[in-house]
Amino acid sequence: MNYKEIVKDVLLTESKELEKSANSVSFDIENIIDLIIQSKGKLIVTGVGKSGLVGAKIAATLASTGTSSFFLHPTEAMHGDLGMISKDDIVLGISYSGESEELIQILPHLKRLNIPLISMAKSENSTLAKYSDYFINIAVEKEACPLDTAPTSSTTLTMAMGDALAVCLMKKRDFKKEDFASFHPGGSLGKKLFIKIADLLKKENLPIVSRETKLKDAIIVMSEGRVGSVIIVDENQKVIGILSDGDLRRALMKPNFSIDCNIEDIATMNPKTFDDENLLASDALQIIENYKIQLLVVTDKNKKLVGLLHIHDLIEAGIK
Repeated sequence: MNYKEIVKDVLLTESKELEKSANSVSFDIENIIDLIIQSKGKLIVTGVGKSGLVGAKIAATLASTGTSSFFLHPTEAMHGDLGMISKDDIVLGISYSGESEELIQILPHLKRLNIPLISMAKSENSTLAKYSDYFINIAVEKEACPLDTAPTSSTTLTMAMGDALAVCLMKKRDFKKEDFASFHPGGSLGKKLFIKIADLLKKENLPIVSRETKLKDAIIVMSEGRVGSVIIVDENQKVIGILSDGDLRRALMKPNFSIDCNIEDIATMNPKTFDDENLLASDALQIIENYKIQLLVVTDKNKKLVGLLHIHDLIEAGIK
């Protein structure tokens, strides 16, 4: 049995169903987005079985991208949790058949409460669709399972449709990376999107020297500073140069090298600096990698030294 061919067939089958749906979008997405955006309440996702599992993921995606949302199981709703739905909320009901008994049972109660209903099902003639204010078609021609019965292509399409809905809402809200970060303050994702260089910047006991400093004295400052460089400033504390360990190694290779020379004779003058402390740490790491440097020199708008950020500080903070 060639399992690689089976994997390939499953992926191609599901991708074809996604492509078919993408080429035949006919539901009223503009009014659906406007309805959700203008709502003062939450978007509550509900469904049972595989549709419920997919619905829980859709609700999580919506909640993390700026749309207040949670998943409500229809059975729990019939046993008291219907009270979690307020008059300003909207319900997104998911059932591939459109006839899931547990979900159908709560529909009259939603109508009684005048709760707007968006549905995802395979047929506009289904009970769920007929109760709905807006219907999103998630019909597929072929499930990826060999019996053409287990929800595979259909759940993939439902998941993708939920993603499309979330992305439309993000675009409508002009949802930015910084907004996303505020919803993910913990873990590696939060570190990447939330931590700014101001949170990691070294501002005290900086390795600073003047342009007249002799190289032998600068080396001592470099060793004590433990960032592999010294920063050259003028009398107003403005950054005018940097001496890195790389500059020092290159100077050592020259035949006329003298440890008694002035630091500016071998340093990199007018180095690249950055004046935005609110720069995301992940962006700072990208800059460091692009410029092939190890140290980010941060100044104010007048080029006065504010602090230093070493690549090791980013790595230790878990920025990747």
